[in-house]
Amino acid sequence: MNVRNCKKCGKIYNYDGFPFCYHCRKEEDELFQRVREYIYDHPQAAIQDVSEETGVSTKKILNFLRQGRLEIKDGHNLILDCENCGQPIKSGRFCDKCAYELENELKGASRPKNNPFESRKTGRQMNVAGRLRNK
Repeated sequence: MNVRNCKKCGKIYNYDGFPFCYHCRKEEDELFQRVREYIYDHPQAAIQDVSEETGVSTKKILNFLRQGRLEIKDGHNLILDCENCGQPIKSGRFCDKCAYELENELKGASRPKNNPFESRKTGRQMNVAGRLRNK
């Protein structure tokens, strides 16, 4: 059994892949639903307006955007920047180009590299027969 402390309230809970206990996660989901519904009804609203109308902090709204749970539509009000290159993005942590490069780097790191001992074997073979003939 994997037990952890909730990052929000500090209570001990059975870890199920989320950093929050059931009650805090339910609270987070309610805040997310409130923000999502407001944005659905007011798609052109700025982040400060969404925060004031829903009672959810701008920091939490930015976290929802970084997690990819929300996305900025139509390219206006791009308030997120790629963590790698700084390019404005709609959602998540990385722009498409940096995410693609990171994915390729990770795929390359998981591939087995050539064994350095295999390349040494070919040039260092012992040739006893040739030495015996020369004697």
